Amino acid sequence: MKTKIVVAWSGGKDSALALWRLQRDDRYQVVGLLTTLTLRYDRIQMHGVRRVLLEGQVEALGLALHPVWVPPHASNEVYETAVRRALGRLQRQGVTAVAFGDLFLEDIRAYREKLLAPTGLQGLFPIWGEDTAALARSVIAAGFHATVVCVDPNALAPSFVGRTYGEALLNDLPPSVDPCGENGEFHTFVHDGPNFRYPLSTMLGVRREWDGFCYADLVPVAQQGLLGA
Repeated sequence: MKTKIVVAWSGGKDSALALWRLQRDDRYQVVGLLTTLTLRYDRIQMHGVRRVLLEGQVEALGLALHPVWVPPHASNEVYETAVRRALGRLQRQGVTAVAFGDLFLEDIRAYREKLLAPTGLQGLFPIWGEDTAALARSVIAAGFHATVVCVDPNALAPSFVGRTYGEALLNDLPPSVDPCGENGEFHTFVHDGPNFRYPLSTMLGVRREWDGFCYADLVPVAQQGLLGA
């Protein structure tokens, strides 16, 4: 019997690649995506992507969405309580593992495993330890299409926000920036990939700075009237 799992989903390229790897592994049955969203803003936490676009990804992937809602600037305690509540519901549905798209940050992996420990759920890290330069190019070669939606201006020039994640961007990254942005230099939104049933159509809305980060507000093409929202 296959292990029923959910994937911790940010909407970006690393979680998309992790999902794709697991979907091709006969040991697992991916039954949904677990995503943290911020109340009031109605967006994916940290990445700043609109919920409607997340829902578009979920529909294109043919999976169920399991949202974890937290208030703006939530403390770790509030976040962990919300996550464990969601995990409890998933366990009652037969889920026994949660997968993450982390690459090499040991403290992040340790934190996730500590968070899962009281639940008894297993943590899976399908792309852990891989060379990030090679992994970045494998994302592109596999057919994933993504846009940089968030940049830490302390690590990367704000001009990178809104750019397509491709060979040109990788060639332009300074040597100090990880090609996958694993140190938080940038975050992406995936529009299409080998496991998408159809691509998502978006356009760039307002670029803005918020809480020390630079964001590109992606807008569904069908909702162009929301550009100034």
